[in-house]
Amino acid sequence: MASSALLPLSSSSASRRQALRAAAALGLMAVLPLSAQARLALSSAINRTARNRALSQRIAKAYAQLLLGVFPDRAREIINTARQLVRAGFDEMAQQEWPADVAKLLAELRTQSDRLDALIVQAPTKDSVVQVAVQADRMLDAANAATLALEKLSQAGTAKLVNLAGRERMLSQRLAKNYNLQAVHPDSKAVRDILASDALEFKRGLDELGKTPISTPAIRTQLELAQGQWVFFDAALQRQADARGLEAVATTSERLLEVTNRLTDLYELALKEVLG
Repeated sequence: MASSALLPLSSSSASRRQALRAAAALGLMAVLPLSAQARLALSSAINRTARNRALSQRIAKAYAQLLLGVFPDRAREIINTARQLVRAGFDEMAQQEWPADVAKLLAELRTQSDRLDALIVQAPTKDSVVQVAVQADRMLDAANAATLALEKLSQAGTAKLVNLAGRERMLSQRLAKNYNLQAVHPDSKAVRDILASDALEFKRGLDELGKTPISTPAIRTQLELAQGQWVFFDAALQRQADARGLEAVATTSERLLEVTNRLTDLYELALKEVLG
């Protein structure tokens, strides 16, 4: 998995705080009934839970790569690292007490994650790749439901940006996963339709993030990098799903993931400053 470390912020603390205060003045932040400590915990919780959306798709992407023979050693490393990140995220979330409805959604997410784990221990076949993809989508849905509940709990408009950036992170992996599925089952119209829909959603998401009033030089830099990496990834997705096309998608999806991961972490930092 790409590193989740934040990039060095090139803006001064004063200018960053000014930008965040301006956004709050525009009504992006509601008055929160939670303690300051609980609000800060929420910013990390939203990012960690949203990350499971990307990790579910990342595991399925890499599992398909094993069947297709695309960078198999790297694919195994991706699966192992993703599983470790999922478990670490659950451990981190367990350190906080959550409202009953949120706790129920988090428990469901863990159930779906365990089911995905049970599937990927088997050697990949055409059938098992589809089974893993289906279960990864169930984990994605569970992670999305929990993320939305946490976003609602935060009552901060900035949380929507963490969620949106995190969704871009997920789409980078779901697009690659479905490209791999297209190679396994080239006659699937459903996969082609999802690829086209997700590509449009990714572009809309970047546009929306670019228009938000909460921004810093570091965020703007990552948005520009994301736009540039998307051009390369999109071009790879248009290629025939042969050996070279599969390698191009595997490589460019990793680069786009790195950028969207850093971007999500930067929005988490912005949310912490607003909530703190």
